[in-house]
Amino acid sequence: MNFRTALKGTLAAIATASVLALPAGQARAEYPERPVEMTILFGGTANTIAQLLSELMSDELDSPVVPVSRPGGGGAVGYSHVAAAAADGYQIVWNSNSINTLAHTGRVPFDYTAFVPVARVSIETPALGVNSETGWTSLDELKSAVMAMDKPLKVGISGKGSFTHLTSAALFDAMGIGDKVLFISYGDGKAPIELLAGRIDAAIQWPGQFTSYSDSGEITVLAVTGTERVDALPDVKTAAEQGVDIDITMWRGLAAPKGTPDAVVAKLAAAAKAATENAQFLEASKNLGFTPAFQDPATFGKMIESDDAFYADLLKQLGMGSM
Repeated sequence: MNFRTALKGTLAAIATASVLALPAGQARAEYPERPVEMTILFGGTANTIAQLLSELMSDELDSPVVPVSRPGGGGAVGYSHVAAAAADGYQIVWNSNSINTLAHTGRVPFDYTAFVPVARVSIETPALGVNSETGWTSLDELKSAVMAMDKPLKVGISGKGSFTHLTSAALFDAMGIGDKVLFISYGDGKAPIELLAGRIDAAIQWPGQFTSYSDSGEITVLAVTGTERVDALPDVKTAAEQGVDIDITMWRGLAAPKGTPDAVVAKLAAAAKAATENAQFLEASKNLGFTPAFQDPATFGKMIESDDAFYADLLKQLGMGSM
């Protein structure tokens, strides 16, 4: 054996020993070595925010974060794809409260514990809109009109068991008119179009879907369901301000398959945090009506756990839970 052959063998042995010496589950220093796929569950503002987030995270990681739309089943299709993926940091999901509602309505065979939290990124407060031709300008006026109707109020929702369905049911129950509501899924349509066409009477959606129509006077936004007003619709009162006891907001964030290494999660979380602090992201939040609201993995995980109990109880109260 010559010196060169012996040296090559020694170097190979050292390299092998170095790899074997890495603690189990420790992330490789060069992560990410290839593009990270971000599964997007929904369209609308959720998709718009995710597209920008993936772009900004790509810059931070110096490697592509590729947004991939996997809609269907109120999020069930996308969650199922990521839950079954390898726990190596190359599959993440743009998640939301939907993981809680899907689990407790029996639409997926797993719950939030199938994932490891990466970061909360934003919160959005649902808004209730109606066609301005109704003349309604407050929840009281809507309630009075509904009480005088001889037919139900047609309320558009994204789908049975969806977050818009849950929020609508909770709001109208709190108003005392839950038994006078007919929920209508508008499928591939969008809330503003359905309202203006007269196919529905009211709809809860994200502020960003209503702002341009509100500015033009075509749609009147009667309330938002959080405890604070939203910047995109500053003149719209909260339901609580109008005497209706409800506080429901949508959080959005990132999660990865259970077992994803801590070091990988930390790197993804750092990239998400930097993205939420980026001027481009902050400007988009004003235009789209969401609030940047970063939480680290541990804090985010505790919030998801707390939310899971809240939605389980709420769904049970509304008769919509599977357990």
